[in-house]
Amino acid sequence: MPRRAPLTIGTAPLTALEVVAVARDGVPVTLSAEALAEIAASRKVVEALADDVEPHYGVSTGFGALAVRHIPVEARVQLQRSLVRSHAAGNGSEVEREVIRALMVLRLATLATGRTGVRTETAVAYADMISAGITPVVREYGSLGCSGDLAPLAHCALALMGEGEVRDADGVLRPASEALSAAGITPVELAEKEGLALINGTSGMLGMLLLASADLHRLLATADLAAAMSVEALLGTDAVFAADLQALRPHPGQADSAANLRALLKGSAIMAGHRAEATTRVQDAYSLRCAPQVHGAARDTLAHADTVAGRELAAAVDNPVVTIDGRVESNGNFHGAPLGYVLDFLAIAIADVASISERRTDRFLDVARNHGLPPFLADDPGVDSGHMIAQYTQAGIVSELKRLAAPASVDSIPSSAMQEDHVAMGWAAARKLRRAVDGFTRVVAIELLTAARALDLRAPLAPAPATGAARDRLRESVAGPGPDRWLAPEIEEAVKLVASGELLAAAESVTGPLH
Repeated sequence: MPRRAPLTIGTAPLTALEVVAVARDGVPVTLSAEALAEIAASRKVVEALADDVEPHYGVSTGFGALAVRHIPVEARVQLQRSLVRSHAAGNGSEVEREVIRALMVLRLATLATGRTGVRTETAVAYADMISAGITPVVREYGSLGCSGDLAPLAHCALALMGEGEVRDADGVLRPASEALSAAGITPVELAEKEGLALINGTSGMLGMLLLASADLHRLLATADLAAAMSVEALLGTDAVFAADLQALRPHPGQADSAANLRALLKGSAIMAGHRAEATTRVQDAYSLRCAPQVHGAARDTLAHADTVAGRELAAAVDNPVVTIDGRVESNGNFHGAPLGYVLDFLAIAIADVASISERRTDRFLDVARNHGLPPFLADDPGVDSGHMIAQYTQAGIVSELKRLAAPASVDSIPSSAMQEDHVAMGWAAARKLRRAVDGFTRVVAIELLTAARALDLRAPLAPAPATGAARDRLRESVAGPGPDRWLAPEIEEAVKLVASGELLAAAESVTGPLH
C-alpha cells in the first residue's frame, strides 16, 4: 500500500470518516500513549483476577454454556487458543477487504479504550497487522450478530496468532504465519481474557453500516440529480419543489432533497419552454412530483442510522468488560439489535428510492407518457429497441432490492445450548445491505443514462447548467443518441461514474455542494 500518515487511535471514539479511510484507503494506524496507558491499567485488573481462587467468567472459566467450568492456570493459554480456533468457523465466499479492515480498526478502537483487559503487546500487534495491510480471510457465513461478530472476529484473532489464511498488502493469499513474518510481526500467544476481547464485539456490522452510510450520502444526492434530469426531460414542473410548499411538511430530508432539485433545475431552457403548457397539465405523476418526499424520507432514515452508528462508535463492547472503577462485569452490550434494526431500515429505504427511480425511467420509454419522445428513445423504433431492455435490467434489480428489504433482524436462531437463545442477525442485515447499495447504484445509473439520452433528444432546447454538466460528463464516456449499440458497457460506465461520484461532482461544479 502507498505510505500514508497513520491514524492515531486513542481512548476517544473514532469518526465514521476515519474508519472509512482505514478501510478503503489503506491508512495505517498507531495507538496513542493514553490508549497504551489505559490498556496497561485494565490488564492489571485482569491479572489480579487470574490469580484469584474464585472463578471469573472469561478469565478463569469456559465460555457461553461452558462458563460453569473453572479452568486451572496451566490450561488457560490452551483455553484462549481453543476459543479462537473453534470460533473461526466461518464458511462461504471471502468477505471484502474493506469490510475486514473496518472490522479490525473498530475492534482495535475498543481495545484502546482500556475496557477489555488485553495486554499492550496484543493491541500493538493487532495495529501492526492493520498497518501492514494484512487482511485475514473472513467468510460470509458464521455470525449470528449477537455475542458480537464472533466468527468473523475470530478469523482475525486466528491470524494474529499466526494461524489461518490472510491476504497480504498486494492481495496475495498466504498463510498467516508467513505474512506476519514478512512484516516483522511476532505471532501473539493469547493470555487470560484476550480471546474474548478480540472476538466479542459488533465491529463487523458497524463497519458495514459506516461503509454503506458513506456510499448512501453520495447516492441519495445522485438520486436527486437523476430525478432532476428526469423531471426536466419529461417536461415536468419544478413549481412543486418550492420551499414554501415543502415547509408545510417540515421533514428535514424532504427539505434538503427539494432544495437540491431547485438548484439542479435552475436556469433550464427546457423547463422555461413549456411552463405555460405545464400549468394546463395540472400536476405531474407521483414519481416526479413526490421525489423530495421519497428521497427525503430515505435521507431521514440515513440520519437515524448515522445517529445509531455514532453511539456505537462511542461504545466499548466486550463481555466481560473492565469498568472504569476496576470491576470485571458480565453484560449484554454485545447484542446487535440496535445495528440490525437500522441496517434493515436502510435496505427498506433503498428499495423504495430505487423503485421510484425505475418508474421515472419507464415513463421515458412509453409514448403515451413521455411527451413527444420516440418510443423507447430508439433511433429508428422497430429496427432499434433503444433503452427498452435497460429498463428490464433496472426492473430486475428493483425486484431484487424489494426481496433484500425483508428484515433479517426479526429472525432469531437459538445457539450455544440455549444460552444464546435470542440473537440479532445483524451481520446478515449488513451483508444484504451491501448488496442493496450495489443494486441501488446500478438503478440510479440507468435512470441517469436514460434521462441524459432524453435531454439530448429535447435539443435544441438546452438543459439546466447543472443537469447539462452531468450529461456532458457522461458523454465523455458514453455516446449520445443513435442506432442501437452494445448497451451493457454503457450501463457499466454509468455505474462507475455514479459510484465514483463523478457525475454528482459535475453537477456540483455548477450548484456547489448539494445536501
